[in-house]
Amino acid sequence: MSESDTRKWLISGRVQGVFFRESTRRQAEPLGLSGHALNLPDGRVEVVATGPATALDELERWLHDGPEAARVDSVARAEAPAAVSRGFSTG
Repeated sequence: MSESDTRKWLISGRVQGVFFRESTRRQAEPLGLSGHALNLPDGRVEVVATGPATALDELERWLHDGPEAARVDSVARAEAPAAVSRGFSTG
Protein backbone atom coordinates (compact mmCIF):
# COMPACT_ATOMS: atom_id res chain seq x y z
CA MET A 1 0.00 0.00 0.00
CA SER A 2 1.30 3.46 -0.86
CA GLU A 3 2.06 5.97 1.85
CA SER A 4 -0.60 8.59 2.64
CA ASP A 5 -0.11 12.27 3.29
CA THR A 6 -2.52 14.95 4.50
CA ARG A 7 -2.67 18.46 3.09
CA LYS A 8 -4.77 21.51 3.82
CA TRP A 9 -5.49 24.38 1.44
CA LEU A 10 -7.29 27.69 1.90
CA ILE A 11 -8.83 28.89 -1.35
CA SER A 12 -9.77 32.57 -1.87
CA GLY A 13 -11.76 34.32 -4.55
CA ARG A 14 -15.32 33.73 -5.71
CA VAL A 15 -15.42 30.23 -4.24
CA GLN A 16 -18.67 30.15 -2.26
CA GLY A 17 -22.03 29.71 -3.95
CA VAL A 18 -20.40 28.38 -7.14
CA PHE A 19 -20.53 24.61 -6.48
CA PHE A 20 -16.88 24.62 -5.31
CA ARG A 21 -17.25 22.17 -2.41
CA GLU A 22 -19.25 19.58 -4.35
CA SER A 23 -16.94 19.92 -7.37
CA THR A 24 -13.96 19.37 -5.07
CA ARG A 25 -15.57 16.19 -3.72
CA ARG A 26 -16.16 14.99 -7.29
CA GLN A 27 -12.48 15.56 -8.07
CA ALA A 28 -11.17 14.00 -4.84
CA GLU A 29 -13.17 10.78 -4.61
CA PRO A 30 -12.00 9.21 -7.91
CA LEU A 31 -8.44 10.03 -6.83
CA GLY A 32 -8.99 7.93 -3.69
CA LEU A 33 -8.74 10.91 -1.35
CA SER A 34 -10.56 11.34 1.96
CA GLY A 35 -11.24 14.68 3.58
CA HIS A 36 -13.54 17.66 3.40
CA ALA A 37 -14.29 20.95 1.69
CA LEU A 38 -15.89 23.56 3.97
CA ASN A 39 -17.06 27.13 3.54
CA LEU A 40 -15.35 29.47 6.00
CA PRO A 41 -17.05 32.55 7.50
CA ASP A 42 -14.50 34.85 5.79
CA GLY A 43 -15.54 33.70 2.29
CA ARG A 44 -12.74 31.20 1.70
CA VAL A 45 -13.06 27.45 1.26
CA GLU A 46 -10.97 25.06 3.35
CA VAL A 47 -10.00 21.77 1.73
CA VAL A 48 -8.29 19.02 3.71
CA ALA A 49 -7.41 15.76 1.97
CA THR A 50 -5.54 12.57 2.82
CA GLY A 51 -4.13 10.14 0.27
CA PRO A 52 -1.18 9.42 -2.00
CA ALA A 53 1.05 12.41 -2.78
CA THR A 54 0.46 12.10 -6.53
CA ALA A 55 -3.32 12.31 -6.01
CA LEU A 56 -2.91 15.29 -3.67
CA ASP A 57 -0.76 17.02 -6.30
CA GLU A 58 -3.49 16.46 -8.90
CA LEU A 59 -6.19 17.84 -6.61
CA GLU A 60 -4.03 20.87 -5.80
CA ARG A 61 -3.60 21.62 -9.52
CA TRP A 62 -7.38 21.47 -9.95
CA LEU A 63 -7.97 23.77 -6.94
CA HIS A 64 -6.16 26.58 -8.76
CA ASP A 65 -9.00 26.63 -11.32
CA GLY A 66 -11.97 25.12 -9.50
CA PRO A 67 -15.35 24.72 -11.16
CA GLU A 68 -16.34 26.85 -14.13
CA ALA A 69 -18.31 29.46 -12.14
CA ALA A 70 -15.50 30.02 -9.61
CA ARG A 71 -12.78 32.63 -9.69
CA VAL A 72 -9.79 31.41 -7.70
CA ASP A 73 -7.53 34.25 -6.55
CA SER A 74 -5.21 32.16 -4.38
CA VAL A 75 -4.60 28.66 -3.08
CA ALA A 76 -2.54 28.69 0.11
CA ARG A 77 -1.25 25.62 1.88
CA ALA A 78 -1.80 25.62 5.62
CA GLU A 79 -0.74 23.33 8.44
CA ALA A 80 -2.68 20.11 8.04
CA PRO A 81 -4.04 17.79 10.71
CA ALA A 82 -2.37 14.38 11.08
CA ALA A 83 -5.10 12.60 9.09
CA VAL A 84 -8.78 12.71 8.24
CA SER A 85 -11.48 10.10 8.37
CA ARG A 86 -12.66 8.03 5.41
CA GLY A 87 -14.84 9.54 2.73
CA PHE A 88 -15.10 13.12 1.52
CA SER A 89 -17.57 15.54 3.06
CA THR A 90 -18.76 18.97 1.97
CA GLY A 91 -20.34 20.27 5.10
